Amino acid sequence: MDYSYPIRHDWSTEEIITVVAFYEAVEKAYETGIAREQLMEAYRAFKKIVPSMAEEKTLFKEFDEVSGYACYRVVKAAKEGMDGEMIKGTRA
Repeated sequence: MDYSYPIRHDWSTEEIITVVAFYEAVEKAYETGIAREQLMEAYRAFKKIVPSMAEEKTLFKEFDEVSGYACYRVVKAAKEGMDGEMIKGTRA
């Protein structure tokens, strides 16, 4: 990992940890796969920090640009998936 996670400087330490945990879950989906429920749990926690869809899109885009991992794709796959399913990201 040779990039910085997109964060906002007005977030608390706890909020930054929560958002970084979501980014790490997305990375895991691409690198090894992640259990659907684990990804959804990280996403739900992320949404408590970033409830705005516009801000979510902005952060997803920033993360996608620095990492090459598409948050939207894995979240969409997790939302459409079934419990117990492994989510694996694929690059376009």
